[in-house]
Amino acid sequence: MTDSCEITLEAVSSIGQITADEWNACANSEGVYNPFVSYAFFTALEASGSAVARTGWAPRHLVARMDGQAVGIVPCYLKNHSQGEYVFDHGWADAYARAGGSYYPKLQATVPFTPATGPRLLVRDNVDATRVRESLASGLIALCGVTQASSVHVTFAREDEWTFLAGHGFLQRTDQQFHWRNEGYGTFEDFLATLASRHRKAIRRERRDALANGITIHPLTGDDITPDAWDAFFEFYMETGSRKWGRPYLTRAFYTQIGETMAKDVLLVMAKREGRWVAGAINFIGSDTLFGRHWGAIEHHPFLHFEVCYYQAIDFAIQRGLKRVEAGAQGEHKIARGYLPQTTYSAHYIADPALRRAIRDYLKQERSYVQESVRELTEAGPFRKADNGD
Repeated sequence: MTDSCEITLEAVSSIGQITADEWNACANSEGVYNPFVSYAFFTALEASGSAVARTGWAPRHLVARMDGQAVGIVPCYLKNHSQGEYVFDHGWADAYARAGGSYYPKLQATVPFTPATGPRLLVRDNVDATRVRESLASGLIALCGVTQASSVHVTFAREDEWTFLAGHGFLQRTDQQFHWRNEGYGTFEDFLATLASRHRKAIRRERRDALANGITIHPLTGDDITPDAWDAFFEFYMETGSRKWGRPYLTRAFYTQIGETMAKDVLLVMAKREGRWVAGAINFIGSDTLFGRHWGAIEHHPFLHFEVCYYQAIDFAIQRGLKRVEAGAQGEHKIARGYLPQTTYSAHYIADPALRRAIRDYLKQERSYVQESVRELTEAGPFRKADNGD
């Protein structure tokens, strides 16, 4: 294959129309493994009925080929709602409807139900990456026209992709999450030593009190995740998800498939009391990042959420030498526990010029707000200041 070969584009309606080798060669480029863009993860979403046309997530994965070989992929869905995305555009849809427009369908280039930063323009190694990216960007705009979609939304993209897409007519949006960074700590106590004294004391108290009712914590990976642990965790997910969202997004079959194909990439932190599982959190393990996802419980104990979701994740990242923990969307309460604000990025192509102008003006103000919020919250973090000596 040479870089002078013609690039052809196609949109496929199922991940099964692409081979695992082709997909993963694009997803795992540059030697970085992100479990959420793996073939196994997308297959689990589709095969389990979680992200399919029936649920409003109709696959339209964009594939770029040279000499018949896949050299670039954008995971993409044609959607008739804005649920399960974590980058909120309901206001845009409402405003467009009031103006007489139809916001749906729209195209969503993302990982369904997963507010985690990762590559969205997946490009194979050893090709002209810029050329392939340009084909994918223009392909998304063309796909928007073919499907009569109002817009294309590339969410939780890497910053370099965000910048690249801006040069191809996409509007830039930012938001924030809270991530923990590993500064080469050898133990959890090493991390605590970097905090102001009141935060150190608070975290030690929370970890102690979380276990006060006879609770034990069990971090499980790989073959240690037994079927009964999966059953219990799904019960937690359904209970918590029903309260938060009304209808949880993921099916039991999704977790079955993940257990069969990705167990080595999963950290399931489970809490047990009096011989039964009572709470748990699921994390996914990347090459340098631990991604926290869902939490649930059938019993509620003080500080157990912080222990299972945040402190156990930090412990695991230190043990594995991972660079960071991404703790998912929202939650300024994470700051006191060592998770600092991190800017997240999304890019939006809006077909209607009038709607595009309105959104562009709004996003300019929103970006300024996010930038200032990140600055203020970082300054308010729990870490020791150089001049206070505590």
